[in-house]
Amino acid sequence: MTPGLRTCLFDEAQLAVLLDNMAERCAGLLRGRRVAVIGIRRRGAPLADLLTERLIATHGMAPPLRLDLLVKRYADDLTLLHPETQLTEQAQHATLDLSGYTLLLVDDVLYTGHSILKVLNYLVQKQPAAIRVAVLAERAGRCLPLAADVVGTRLEIAPTDIIECHVPPFESDFRIELLQPGRTPTPDGQGHV
Repeated sequence: MTPGLRTCLFDEAQLAVLLDNMAERCAGLLRGRRVAVIGIRRRGAPLADLLTERLIATHGMAPPLRLDLLVKRYADDLTLLHPETQLTEQAQHATLDLSGYTLLLVDDVLYTGHSILKVLNYLVQKQPAAIRVAVLAERAGRCLPLAADVVGTRLEIAPTDIIECHVPPFESDFRIELLQPGRTPTPDGQGHV
């Protein structure tokens, strides 16, 4: 775990409201279409499940095709794993026909845009009717001219700060935290450098 001052920006109850609002906007984009919901693994996959549940239960959509894609690059703290964005095509996706589908691509954080661009380039080859992007959090600082169609929350934070989405089953609780690596907590709950 990266050291620094951690602040909870959204707890589970607040995120449930964000997801309800996202599902409503997604339903408007997807209604009447043949839909595939695609999660970017890791945390985009369970978020895609949560959105899919809401689309079916609350908005009466037919169960969509559900897929997940593995992309190795983490949206916020790019020092964590891979300096280059890598998409690994799974064998079952190689011959997948998505022509005529409207795709809903789901991820946790849109920051630089590298992961989503890699996935979009891959999905375009599958000749879908349309591709829509939904992200739980979008933060300032995108390097590429990409924008999400549906955004849970937009965050303006310092370039050195990190947004961490905690999403079960990968973490025990569902929340969004702001991590300020150069700061340490003080007894009054504030931080100092």
